[in-house]
Amino acid sequence: TITGNFASVIHGLNANHLTDQVIQRSKRMILDTLGVGLLGTSTEVCHKVTQYSKIYSSDISSTIWGHLDFRLPPLYAAFVNGVAVHSMDFDDTWHPATHPSGAVLPAVIALSEAFPQKKKISGLDLLLAFNVGIEVQGRLLRFSSEARNIPTRFHPPTVVGTMGSAAACAKLLALDQLKCKNALAIAASYAGAPLANAATQTKPLHVGNAAKHGLEAACLASQGLQGNKQILDMESGIGAFYTDYNPQALPTLQSYPWLLDQQDVAIKRFPAHLGTHWVADAASSVRRKLVESSDNLLPLDKIEKVILKVPEVKYVSRHSPTSEHEARHSFQFVACSALLDGSMSVQSFASENIHRPALRELLCKTQLEHPPDNTPSFESLYCEVSVILRDGNTISDRCDTFYGHWRKPLKKEDLEKKFQSNASSVLPAEATEGIIETVYNLEKVEDCSVL
Repeated sequence: TITGNFASVIHGLNANHLTDQVIQRSKRMILDTLGVGLLGTSTEVCHKVTQYSKIYSSDISSTIWGHLDFRLPPLYAAFVNGVAVHSMDFDDTWHPATHPSGAVLPAVIALSEAFPQKKKISGLDLLLAFNVGIEVQGRLLRFSSEARNIPTRFHPPTVVGTMGSAAACAKLLALDQLKCKNALAIAASYAGAPLANAATQTKPLHVGNAAKHGLEAACLASQGLQGNKQILDMESGIGAFYTDYNPQALPTLQSYPWLLDQQDVAIKRFPAHLGTHWVADAASSVRRKLVESSDNLLPLDKIEKVILKVPEVKYVSRHSPTSEHEARHSFQFVACSALLDGSMSVQSFASENIHRPALRELLCKTQLEHPPDNTPSFESLYCEVSVILRDGNTISDRCDTFYGHWRKPLKKEDLEKKFQSNASSVLPAEATEGIIETVYNLEKVEDCSVL
């Protein structure tokens, strides 16, 4: 491959490969760069960045979630906590497609801890900033029809998430209009990551970087750093990420219609790509029909073929995943796991479950079909699972809306159960219950640092 070729050359080059001319010319370049760099230390932009960067050697720090004894500068707290949010692909998903919360919440919580003691950030301040960040993401996504489909080139949180994080942090910092424009402009130059890194350990960094870069953009704007004042208007601005970018003015503030009012988010019941949640529900229904008369064990030896009718989403088609990250992005893996176990959970993606022989046997019998009416959109896609038996019978079921989708949201008790199950792996029960109570009363909390 080209990448392999690059890696081989990078690894193989050594000092003996350098020619006299290359050495002489590169010395000139180094000398020149040192000179312009030294001169540049006196510029206004360098001064602003230097002033901002003093945060790294200051006493300001923010909490790493779940670790009372470990704190980092706000930027890196936002980064680490953002990575944690997306590390299992268990975070919320919106339509048009993005993971909205993970890019914003780590940034605003880290920033709120960095304020001086005399200027407390209330729970209401935090709620407002968070919602500004969510709103900006939703509006930007609606400036492109292309964005309504599951993405094919860029991972959305790295584009709109970075912008939403910047907007939320600008709100929390109470930046004026000019500085808010600059925050968005600066954030745009941090935006974007290729979707090719989906199903790898790098994908969670996309959300961590969105949180960190948005926070950094707002902090740099607060120092007076300037960017293009029309970053949202131009094809060469945020329009660079969408071939059909068509920005619109936001509604007036008189009675502002929040997109979150009109469009709820999907909250996942198990940690995998949202598209696989339709597959899981359909496969679980098929299993219930199959095991009615076989002692609750799937009759593997009687299954000839498994057919999944799903939209064509290339990065969620993985016939033989070998890691948890690949398994989380595999229609086939989730379908076969749900057929074997009846449901999906965090444990489904443990190594011993990914590599079990029964699953591998079932994966070999599984094939995908892409009906033309099954569009790759979280609003309209469906999944049909059919198990063809050796005796000629076919058992099928179809899922149009899985439980947890915005059309069929999780009940309050199920959302709490998910939170308790996740948080109790790190925190004691009283802390878990305390967070639930604090979040439910956040608008009344005077100092959100209690979180």
